Amino acid sequence: CLLEHNLTKCFKALFDLALHPRKNIVLTGGDDRLWKTWGFPDGNILLTGEGHTDWLSGCCFRPSGTQLVTSSGDTTVRIWDLSRRGCILTLRGHSRAVRGCSWHSCGDFVASASTDGTSKIWDVNSERCRYTLRGHEGSVNSIEFLPFSSTALTSSADKTLSLWDVRTVSRLGGHVHSCNHATFNKKGDTIASCDSSGVMKLWDMRKLLPILSIDAGPHPANQVAFHRSGGLVALASSEGSVKVLSLAVGQLSVLRGPGVEVRCVRFHSQDYLLSAGADGRVCLWTSAQ
Repeated sequence: CLLEHNLTKCFKALFDLALHPRKNIVLTGGDDRLWKTWGFPDGNILLTGEGHTDWLSGCCFRPSGTQLVTSSGDTTVRIWDLSRRGCILTLRGHSRAVRGCSWHSCGDFVASASTDGTSKIWDVNSERCRYTLRGHEGSVNSIEFLPFSSTALTSSADKTLSLWDVRTVSRLGGHVHSCNHATFNKKGDTIASCDSSGVMKLWDMRKLLPILSIDAGPHPANQVAFHRSGGLVALASSEGSVKVLSLAVGQLSVLRGPGVEVRCVRFHSQDYLLSAGADGRVCLWTSAQ
């Protein structure tokens, strides 16, 4: 059972949340063109970064925790240094809005996904695009690296997921609506994905086949997240709720908060779940004792 505790911090509408790899710090990005870091769980703002000229779609910490990457509707990807409190690199190459970004576990590469139908792998040391991943027939809505591997996972408006390994691609078909997000579990053996009709699917990473489909619609599902145990999957719903699937019992619980579109969810440690959305409010959900 999860109980809601509001962090009562007012932001503009939020599109993504990220957690610092070692500290109790949360990173957010939204339509005010700013990224912000704040302490967890007190909610005090620590840093604010400005420089993008359009909404922030994605954000992610470097594995070392010293830098972060952001993606934006202004078609750019930016690298920020926390000690310098400023942008140190702007990556240009997408022709349309960038929908998401991710940092590789080695710290040398970032990935971006764009509405131009491509994804890009950027070398942050040479400051150049290393690979452009083409093959989706619609907007690429999310991208994520499988930790400690050369595999990247993308979701697309063309209703498919793709697994990329530089020169090869494996396509996962099964959704009948635009795929909004996809992610790996901690073990890297299962994928969760969600689409614009509210359907969430789990996939066997080795067999590349669906193993479970849950209709959490009819409202769009915007993002999914695994608990680090792998036993829970949270879904951000445009219905204005967070839905949590317990894999052990096959039960879907509904967490009702402010009642506005929820755009992102993240599990923090063992007992906390963070959600945020269209009203800019960040909700903290804790396990009932």
